[in-house]
Amino acid sequence: MRILIVEDETGLADSLRRGLAAEGHWAEAVHDGHRGLEAALTGAYDVIVLDVMLPGPSGHEICRRLRRLDPWTPVLMLTAKDGEYDEAEGLDAGADDYLSKPFSFVVLTARLRALGRRRGPDGARPLAAGDLVLDPAARVCRRGGREIELTARELSVLRYLMENAGRAVAKRDILDEVWDSPAGTDPNIVEVYVSSLRRKIDVPFGRRALVTVHGTGYRLAPDGG
Repeated sequence: MRILIVEDETGLADSLRRGLAAEGHWAEAVHDGHRGLEAALTGAYDVIVLDVMLPGPSGHEICRRLRRLDPWTPVLMLTAKDGEYDEAEGLDAGADDYLSKPFSFVVLTARLRALGRRRGPDGARPLAAGDLVLDPAARVCRRGGREIELTARELSVLRYLMENAGRAVAKRDILDEVWDSPAGTDPNIVEVYVSSLRRKIDVPFGRRALVTVHGTGYRLAPDGG
């Protein structure tokens, strides 16, 4: 799994990152609320481990803001606090699970695995970038509640871009991911589909979420532009 750790205790964060890497996961750690919120909103993670007490926005605030844009990414909250009211506050903010410090790493990893199973297969997980939402399983795309009609190829290209929201992806990477026979296909065909997507997901809504990264390819803004 791709796991984001938002924890201001750098020693603990680094220990968790190294431990999760040893378990075969890809983990990234940030140490304050501002960077945590920015990273969480990229939609690039399968699970988020989120401390409550952070410099800047608190874990509760990050979770509340994340849930306005992304109802699906599981969040496990960590806190030095204890008691049913603290747990209730975290769950009310949108967290999926809650763990009080100090905790067992074995228990933490077991809960992360459970959250990963609850999230379901990547191919079936709805994706969000701001108010742009794509449900690959249902083959439905919406922006701001308005449904957008996409062809099967457009949907596949958009899905790959949304799975990598905030990151620049090369034309060749899109081609390899979406086309059945990429070796014999001109990478410039990707431009045709990206242009078509812009006319559907950006132009009617006054957005510029799908941007060209010169010399590389394309990037979808994680906040939907």
